[in-house]
Amino acid sequence: MPLLRIMHKEIHTMQKSNRKLLTYFLAFMLALSNVMFSANVAAYDRVSQEPTGGTMLADTFMVRPFMLVGTILGAATFVVTLPFSLLGGNVGEAGNTLVAEPFMYTFARPLGEL
Repeated sequence: MPLLRIMHKEIHTMQKSNRKLLTYFLAFMLALSNVMFSANVAAYDRVSQEPTGGTMLADTFMVRPFMLVGTILGAATFVVTLPFSLLGGNVGEAGNTLVAEPFMYTFARPLGEL
């Protein structure tokens, strides 16, 4: 019988410590989410500023090559689907979406503005 009481007491103590631990964890997560939200707001504010050198490099060597491939694939898709676009009467819309928009995003926008 005494062993059962000791075990019951230990379980009760563990439950109390688990509640404390959970409370601390939740308080920590709440504080962390507040910090992350503030960091997001600060990052959003930086978007409206001038692009940095790192952004320009990333745009030059990562984004633009992918967009060039996208422009080429869009043009090829436009040519393949041209008969269907003619039948549907939306050649201009298809050309704008598949060719013009990727082309303008690749070649006409300022460097570093994503």
